[in-house]
Amino acid sequence: MTQKSVLIVDDDIKLVELLELYFQKDGFIVYTANDGLTALKTAREKKTDILVLDLMLPGMDGWDICRTLRRESEVPILMLTARDEESDRLIGLEIGADDYVTKPFSPKEVVARVKAILRRTKGITVKTQPLQMGDVVINIEQHQVTKDGQPIELTPTEFKILELLASSPGRVFSRLQIVEQAQGYSFEGYERTIDAHVKNLRRKIEDNPKDPIFIQTVYGVGYRMAGNQNE
Repeated sequence: MTQKSVLIVDDDIKLVELLELYFQKDGFIVYTANDGLTALKTAREKKTDILVLDLMLPGMDGWDICRTLRRESEVPILMLTARDEESDRLIGLEIGADDYVTKPFSPKEVVARVKAILRRTKGITVKTQPLQMGDVVINIEQHQVTKDGQPIELTPTEFKILELLASSPGRVFSRLQIVEQAQGYSFEGYERTIDAHVKNLRRKIEDNPKDPIFIQTVYGVGYRMAGNQNE
C-alpha cells in the first residue's frame, strides 16, 4: 500500500511533535508547520494526502488557509479547534473542511479520524455509470460533478453526501445515516454538522439554494434527493 502523507499545522510545538510521533508510528510521512504562511507554502509544495489544521494560527489563520486551498485543490482537511463553539465548527465545515476535532483530544483519535477520511476519499471506486439529476451529472469514477457541463468543486465529504443521496432518489436518510455512510463513523452531536455540508451542496448545485429542487429537507428526519430528476 502506498505510504500516506500528512501535514500537521499548529502553533503548539509540543502538540505537533506529539501528533508527529503518533502518525509516524502509523506509517505516515509527516510534514509540520507552526504558522499559517509556512503551512500554506508547505501544503502547496508537498501536496500531502491530508491536512491536520489548527484554526488559531499566527500569520494566517486556519479559516483563511482552508478557503485558499479549497480554491486550488480537493485535499482533505481535518480542523483542530480549542473552541467549543458550534458556530466555529460549522464555519469550518462550510468553507471546506471535511471534519473537526475539538481540543483537548487523544492523538489516537486524530490518527483514527485521518485514516477514516482517507479511506473514503482515497479508496478504489467501483466502476459505475454517472448519476444525473437534471443538469447536474455526478461521475463516480472520475470523482467529478458538473452542472450545465461546467465543473463544480466539491470537498470529499460533500461529494460522498451527494453520491449517497443521488444513488437512492426519494429515499430519506437521517443525519446519523448520512454521517455513518459519508464519514465512516459517527459520534454524539456530529449529525447537526451535516446541515452545513448540505447548505454548501445546495449553494453549489441548486439554481436557488433557498428553494432547492434537488436536495430536499424532510423535517424532523433528514434529507433526500428528489426523485424522477431525469424525466
